[in-house]
Amino acid sequence: MNEFRGKRAIITGAAQGIGFSITKELLDKGARVILNDLDTELIEEARQRLGAPEHLITFPGDASEQSNGRKMVELAVAEFGGLDFAIANAGLTEMGDFFEFSESKLQRMLNLNLAGSFFLAQVAARQMVLQNSGGRILFMSSVTGVQAHLDTEGYGMTKAALRMLAKDLGPRLAPYGINVNCVAPGATLTERTLSEKGYAEAWGKVIPTGTASTPQDIAKACLFLLGPDSRQITGQTLVVDGGWTNISPLPPELYS
Repeated sequence: MNEFRGKRAIITGAAQGIGFSITKELLDKGARVILNDLDTELIEEARQRLGAPEHLITFPGDASEQSNGRKMVELAVAEFGGLDFAIANAGLTEMGDFFEFSESKLQRMLNLNLAGSFFLAQVAARQMVLQNSGGRILFMSSVTGVQAHLDTEGYGMTKAALRMLAKDLGPRLAPYGINVNCVAPGATLTERTLSEKGYAEAWGKVIPTGTASTPQDIAKACLFLLGPDSRQITGQTLVVDGGWTNISPLPPELYS
């Protein structure tokens, strides 16, 4: 319980789903967190669900904007005295037929999934180097960045790029005591996916463990990579998918 006490974190796209679960896990273990999301109503709902703890600061804003990453780091320094963890969780999923996929959809994903993650890592790493105390940076990839998946060519491209970014930054930032890794969730029961009829049942039939992941499953994997037990792990991608990428069948109920 003490390994996260007093640690200072920024988590983007964290008002619900995986980001919310990471926030809750860290707060429960004594960390101080800046929770970012674009949706101000969801932010307030998240704050209330978390019990409005004193060590939580909410920051509404678009994580794809470079200035917001800088402001969040400045806020962490001003309110918490520094920064230990930066989790680039915010992301946009746009699916569609490759032949009809629009430039605007692709650009939105590039801006948020890639540029937002890249520049948050950049400004967070600068602060961690100044502190001379190391740190952790996490990117949120996806199994669609590991294994080909129908109608997710653009999205999968951005998620594969995040894996490469972690791979590149791992050795680049290691001399400063900064570990950089990536988590690639498979089918996960978030608010968004649970709104899709039959999602949980369909994926449960094709995932080797017999069930889709919960946001808590992903959050606990993230906490392992944020904690001291992972000090020798950097530049890697941890796939959390119940073994799906080993065989990769698609649920016929959802993809027929």
